[in-house]
Order: sequence, then structure tokens, then C-alpha cells
Amino acid sequence: MHQRDDDAIRQCRAILEANSKSFALAGKLLPPKQRDDAAVVYAYCRRVDDAIDECTGDPRDALATLRDELEWIFATEERADHPAASDVTLRAFRVVAQTRRIPRAYPEELLAGMEMDVVSQSYPDVETLLLYCHRVAGVVGLMMCHVMGVRDDDALRNAAQLGLAMQLTNICRDVLEDWRLGRLYLPDSLLAQAGASHLRDALGGPFPAEATAPVSEVVESLLKRADTFYEGGDRGLEALSLQNALAIAAARRIYAAIGDVVRSRACDVRFGRAVVPLRRKLALTAAAARSVTEGAWSQVRERDQRPLHLPGRIARFPDDVI
Repeated sequence: MHQRDDDAIRQCRAILEANSKSFALAGKLLPPKQRDDAAVVYAYCRRVDDAIDECTGDPRDALATLRDELEWIFATEERADHPAASDVTLRAFRVVAQTRRIPRAYPEELLAGMEMDVVSQSYPDVETLLLYCHRVAGVVGLMMCHVMGVRDDDALRNAAQLGLAMQLTNICRDVLEDWRLGRLYLPDSLLAQAGASHLRDALGGPFPAEATAPVSEVVESLLKRADTFYEGGDRGLEALSLQNALAIAAARRIYAAIGDVVRSRACDVRFGRAVVPLRRKLALTAAAARSVTEGAWSQVRERDQRPLHLPGRIARFPDDVI
């Protein structure tokens, strides 16, 4: 039931490399087994996201298929005749979910986030947006706690907050790209405050030039919220082994740098997708290494030899996250 499939893992690594240069770079810093399992978690989450984003039929049917696959993943006995059994990503995630004891509640929340994309696609306030961010990214941080064998249940909050920060950064980076797909993740309440209360009505057409300034104001506001959640994520690093802390600190710095690029453009979304150059990513990785291995973080070394245990509780939004 728990046998690793090396070919499936190789394919999951390839999915990670092809779709996220930032996470792929940070992932190289993880211990080998955790590096593989992290790639599997990423590949599953990417598969879920693509199933909705690239759906050519009724997305509700795609969502139903994802839920059926989740039933197979967490079934006590594997059904070889199930369609999911032929998918390498699903097979690999089934093994990781079982061996790392990932709670089913986390991928269920991920699918609930996909349902928000399918059913509503409307974000009236910041609270609704944060719920979405938790479902599509916060729970990924929580699953990674199991991959990394965190020792402190309190670190679950920090991991989920790091996921929130990264998703808010994604949203700020991809405003124009999402607009072209007919999506707007910016909360209506913030748009109204900035003077663009009817922007959602223009979806499906060209991005309105007069919306540039108010949207920039909203993007800046969301990036400030992301900064707060990044700080929350930082407080969880001490719950990790040295090598895991280094990988997460590198991913955090690289992702936060995307927001810095957006800010350098005065948050003008018309510039399109913000990218952090490889040289800058390497410099940020080196800075992460210094922050983890110097000063207070030197205590992390002592934790490397302690036996790992899995989180004892399931983190729920919002009480266990915000």
C-alpha cells in the first residue's frame, strides 16, 4: 500500500520543474525523501488546479471527478480498477498522503477552493478572499507540515499563513493575466474604497485604463497584508530542522520578491506578470541560508537530531490560521 513508484516521482519532479521555477529551486534544498514528497504534493495540487482552469467542458463535472479521485486516494484499500489508478500523480499522492498521514481535510479544502472558482468567482470582501487563499494555498502549507514532520502543533498556523502570503502575492502578480481569463480576485470592498466599485462589470472586455490607479491601490493594500502573513510564516521556521528551514526560508524570500517587483512598478498591473530573475533568486537563497544558520537560528541545528512526530491536530480556518 505504501510502495514508492520511482517513475511516478520522476514525473512529479518534472511537473514541478516545468511549472514553478521558484519552488523547484527551493525544493532542491530539502532532504531527498522530503524533496520527492514535496514534489508529489505540488504535482497533485497542480493537477487539481489545471483540471478546473483547463476544463473544456462543464467545470462542475471536473470538480466531481476530482472528488471521486480523492475518495480513491484516501480509501483503505486501493481499487486497481478505478480510473485514478492509471494516473501517476494520483498514485504518488496516495502513497505520500498515507505515509505522511496527511489529513483528508486538507485536500478537501483544496477542492472547496476550486469550487469557489467554479460556482462564484466573486470576492465581496477581504475575508472571502482570505478563505479562498487558505483553501488553495494555506492547506498546501499544512500538508507540507506533514511532509516535513513538524514537531510543534503551533507551527501549523505559521505554515498556513505563509501559504496565504504566497497566494496573495500570486493574486497581485496575476491581475492582468486573470482578467484576460475572465477572473478578478480583488475584493469588491477594496475596489469600492479605491473608486472602482463597478470594475467587475467590465470583465470580459479590455482592462479599463481608468481602473489602473484604483487597482494599483488595492494591489498595494493586499501586498501589505501579505507582508504580515510572511512575518507569521517566519515565526514557524524554528519548528523545522535546519535543512527544511533553509528550503522554506528560500521559498519565502523568493516569493516575497515577486511582490517587490510589483511594487517597483508602482503596482501598475498593465506591466503584466512580475518575474524574479535567476540571479536574484540565488542571492535570496544565499540570504536565507545566512538568516537560518546565524544568530538565533543556530538553535535549529540542535533540533535536527530529535525524533520527528506528526502534527496532533488539524488546523481549521479561520481560528487556527488568522
